[in-house]
Amino acid sequence: MRVENSFLPAAGVGERTERRLWQHGVTHWTDFDGDGPGIGDATAENIYSFIDAAERALDAGNTSFFADALPSGELWRLYENVADDVAFFDIETTGLDQHSSVVTTVSVHRGGDTTTLVRGSDLTAERLQALLDAPMVASFNGKRFDAPFLEHHFDLSLDSPHLDLMYPCRRLDLTGGLKQVERDLGVDRAEVDDVDGREAVRLWRRYAEDNDEAALDRLVTYNQYDTQNLQTILDAVAERLHRDVFEPHV
Repeated sequence: MRVENSFLPAAGVGERTERRLWQHGVTHWTDFDGDGPGIGDATAENIYSFIDAAERALDAGNTSFFADALPSGELWRLYENVADDVAFFDIETTGLDQHSSVVTTVSVHRGGDTTTLVRGSDLTAERLQALLDAPMVASFNGKRFDAPFLEHHFDLSLDSPHLDLMYPCRRLDLTGGLKQVERDLGVDRAEVDDVDGREAVRLWRRYAEDNDEAALDRLVTYNQYDTQNLQTILDAVAERLHRDVFEPHV
């Protein structure tokens, strides 16, 4: 499903009205001709106004327009439009409190490449800003954890539309943490299957205190799996939501 299939942002259009439009054959912005079941003159004008603004935003690459326009929980509809340039990101830290803990590594998977920045080496605000300046950023529980950590420690402003996968996963009854969702979807991380958040902290300490490069390599591999698997999960979740939300009505 692409954002051009969406009419929800138009004033007066709810989920039922949008479904009726799809069932009536209006499945894309270009299909709308001012008519449709339950569409009065005022709602038709609102839809035309939304389509005009949305087309201009899409042409200009202004994805923030859709983050503001789409209802909460529907940002996944934009994913297919920007899938080639989404910045999937995940951080590792020394603890859960952003005031008493520090960020140790940050991995960003974007355009098929994964970059990991390491504290004390290349983990800087400038590098982070460049990697995360994308049409969309995606995380798992990142709105509550990763993003606040980065904004606090690096004085960043993460302005890109942020798709937190935890919420669309819950919509599909994929609950629990990232590792549980991976297991439910059959997503593999065999090289570091025995590493968890606590072990990640221990690996960093072994590197920071004992200069254990092997520990850092393992931590980086673990962190990279987090981001790469996010793309695999989002691909699966977006496809399931497409089948549940859109396909039954077209």
